[in-house]
Amino acid sequence: MADRAKNPRTERQRLGGWLPRNEEHLAQYRLGIAAKARGRGTVATRTSAVDELAALIHGDPVLRMDMTRAIAQAQEERYVLGYSTIDELMSIVDYLMTYSPPFSETGLIHCPLNAILDWPMCMPSGYALFRDPALNARLKRVLNCWCGFLSGPHSRRHLNSSQPDGWFSAEADNRIGLSQFICDPGEPFWGFASWNDFFTRRFRDGMRPVHQPDNDKIIVSACEAAPYNIRQDVQLCDTFWIKSQPYSLVDMFTSAHVEVAKGFVGGSVYQAFLSAFNYHRWHAPVSGVILKAYAVDGTYYSEADSEGEDPGGLNDSQGYITAVAARAVIVIDSDDRSIGRVGCVFVGMADVSSCVIEALPGQKIVKGDELGFFQYGGSTCCLVFERDVIAEFDPRPPFDDTVAPIKVNTRIATAK
Repeated sequence: MADRAKNPRTERQRLGGWLPRNEEHLAQYRLGIAAKARGRGTVATRTSAVDELAALIHGDPVLRMDMTRAIAQAQEERYVLGYSTIDELMSIVDYLMTYSPPFSETGLIHCPLNAILDWPMCMPSGYALFRDPALNARLKRVLNCWCGFLSGPHSRRHLNSSQPDGWFSAEADNRIGLSQFICDPGEPFWGFASWNDFFTRRFRDGMRPVHQPDNDKIIVSACEAAPYNIRQDVQLCDTFWIKSQPYSLVDMFTSAHVEVAKGFVGGSVYQAFLSAFNYHRWHAPVSGVILKAYAVDGTYYSEADSEGEDPGGLNDSQGYITAVAARAVIVIDSDDRSIGRVGCVFVGMADVSSCVIEALPGQKIVKGDELGFFQYGGSTCCLVFERDVIAEFDPRPPFDDTVAPIKVNTRIATAK
C-alpha cells in the first residue's frame, strides 16, 4: 500500500469532496466497513434487493466472470478493497443499506458504495461490467432501497452537534453554513425528518437572490455548482466515449427525443459539478414554459475507459456520463424568443443520486423557480443552448479542481 500512496493517480483531487483525496484513508475505510459487514452478516437477513443483485451476478456467467476479474485485477494492482469475492462484496453492499454517512473534517466519505467499488469499476473488466443494462437495473433497486432508508427517521444518527461526526458540529458548520438554511436548532434533529431531508435542505428567503430577475438576457446558474466545461458547436451524435468526451446530443436527450436534440445542434453546453457540502436543488436558468420533463434510466458506476484509472470515481468521466448515466432532462421554452429552448440535464453520479423532477410540462416558470432536486449522492449538471444564442459565458476556461462553486441564481451567461 505504501507504493500506491506515492502514486500520483491515487492522490489526484476528487472533485466536490464526495470522496477524500488520500487513498490510504479510503483503504482503511474499506477495511473498517468490511469488518462491520462481516459482523452484521452473522445476525441479519440480507436485503432482498441485494439478494437479487447477487443472484443476477451469480446466474449470469458473463457478469460473474467480469465481476470476479475486476476484483482480481484491482487486487493485482495492489489496491486494498476489503473483499476478494463477489459474496464478500455483497455482504458489504447489504451493510450499507442501513448506513448513515457521518461528518468528517479530514476524510469525509459521502459516497460509501462508490468508495467500495472505486477500483474494480475502472479495471479492464469493470468497464464492460458497469455498462450492463441488467446489472444497472438491479443496482437501481439496491440504491432505491438505500434511498428509502435515508428518507426515513432511522437515518438521522449523525444529525447532531456531537464531535467529530455530527453534521451540526462547529467543524461541519464551517463547511456548510447552516445559518443560511431553514432549520431549527431547538428542535430534535434541528427539524429534519431524515438524512435526505437534511441533504436537500432549502435556503432561507433572500439567501440566493436571482440576478437581474427582469432581464431575460441574463441566464443564471441552475445549481450551486463549480464550472467543469464549456463546449461550442456540439453535434447531434458524437463519440462521447473517447478521451476528449465531446457532448453527443442524441445520447444526452435520448433517441426517443431526437427531435428535441436536433434543435440544439451547433449550440453550446455549460457543465458544472456539485460539491458534497452544497445545496442540491435545481432552479430555472431562464423564464419560460416547461416543454419536456422526463427521467432517464442509465448507469451508476460506468466510467470512460479512455480516461484510464480514475481514482475520483467519476470525476474524469463527467462528459461521458451525460450520455449514459441516470439523469433528469427538463427543456424550457424561454420567454425571450432569441434564446429559444434551453435544455437542463441533471445527472446523478454514483450511489443514490436519484433525480426528483418537480416542474411539469406546460408549467409556466420564472427564472429562479425550483425545478427539482438530487437526493443523496454525487451530481453534475449541463445547460444546453441553441446555436448562436450565447454572447458570452461569465466563467472562463480552463477550469481546475480548485474553482469555487457558483451560487445558484447567479449569472453564468448573457444572451445576444
